[in-house]
Amino acid sequence: MEKIAPPLPPTFTEALRFWLKLGFISFGGPAGQIAIMHDFLVDKKRWISNSKFLHALNYCMVLPGPEAQQLATYTGWMLHGTRGGLAAGILFVLPSALILWGLSMLYVSYGQIPAVQAAFDLLKPAVVAIVVGAIVKIGRKSLQSWAHYAIAGASFIAIYWGHIPFPAIILGAIALGTAVYYGQKKRIQSDQQNENDEAEERGYLINRDTIVPHSGFSASRLVKQLFVTTALWVIPLVLFFLFASDFHFWKKLCLFFTQAALVTFGGAYTVLPYVAQVSVEKLGWLSHLQMLDGLALGETTPGPLIMVLAFVGFMAGYNTFGGSLAAATLGLAATVFYTFLPSFLFVLAGAPLIERTHANPAVKSILQYVTAAVAGVMLNLCFYLGKAVVMPEMPEIRWIPFAWVVFSLVALQYFKINLLIWIGVSMAAGLLLFALLAPT
Repeated sequence: MEKIAPPLPPTFTEALRFWLKLGFISFGGPAGQIAIMHDFLVDKKRWISNSKFLHALNYCMVLPGPEAQQLATYTGWMLHGTRGGLAAGILFVLPSALILWGLSMLYVSYGQIPAVQAAFDLLKPAVVAIVVGAIVKIGRKSLQSWAHYAIAGASFIAIYWGHIPFPAIILGAIALGTAVYYGQKKRIQSDQQNENDEAEERGYLINRDTIVPHSGFSASRLVKQLFVTTALWVIPLVLFFLFASDFHFWKKLCLFFTQAALVTFGGAYTVLPYVAQVSVEKLGWLSHLQMLDGLALGETTPGPLIMVLAFVGFMAGYNTFGGSLAAATLGLAATVFYTFLPSFLFVLAGAPLIERTHANPAVKSILQYVTAAVAGVMLNLCFYLGKAVVMPEMPEIRWIPFAWVVFSLVALQYFKINLLIWIGVSMAAGLLLFALLAPT
């Protein structure tokens, strides 16, 4: 195999431009977002090798919180340290929060917004196509044996039909991987790697042999991170206590979304039913109809789907304070802050330790089983999104969205049309279809 020289290290400004762009085009839930990052960081720029990318993904998948945002934080940290991780994680969230804030303002001010919904009608099928492409690409590189394919299939069946909790699936994959590794009589050593694999790894800026600066355990760094995170968590509460007219409400909101952030194992789809039940039925912050509208808005905006929680915080402030847009905005900002703050601690504190495990053959072998389970979970997300878009009321098929899924697959996979361009084409086509079908 021809040797490929690794690329030059990207400047912080160059990486910043990508993280900002990602924040505006990260449609498709975690699978689609991971696909976009993999396409850019691994395939196009070769800043991070596939094995390094999957190693980071495996860690993020076992954390509570939005795995795609955490993966962005992790890869940003690998490239530019703490400031890179903070920039990547914040820019992954900020555009989505601002867009959802704007749509929420329109929602409470003008009610239903059919033109905005129409703009996303054909974007959703395009997103399904993006996710399908992601699963094929990542699965091809991560499923290396029949056992891995079996684990992926079992993971899909367990979560899709068996409704087994995501953490249980990952723990099962870890247990199985551990048993298989330590049950082997002959260990596979790292020096038995295929020459092509070795050459491929050397063609990346950061590969499995790279020692990322500041990796490893540092007690002083961990104490500092814990102190800063705790201070950031306390400061808004102190400000609410000093200046807010209803501190009880704001304390409840901050504590509730901190708790939600700590139990979101398996992504947004596992925590949204809990949030909906508590915020609607117990706390009375919004109605069932408003919650459904919030889910629709969250599905059609970039960024992590867990951003739906920001709409809940917006409506909580709006309804509690008599339709105050200022209180609603503050509720949204507080919700975003407390939902994502723990993710930065988990990644920035844990990534330096996880990096040093990449060369460990036992960890590497075990995490390959985790990767296979993750592939099955991503397939579940694909089916979940595809069913919602193409067949929301079984067995009736919505043929226009179905046709756009196929059309998008051909455009993206065969003709290699730029993803950002295709997102724009899909939104424009949705608006055109709305104009043609709207009653005169």
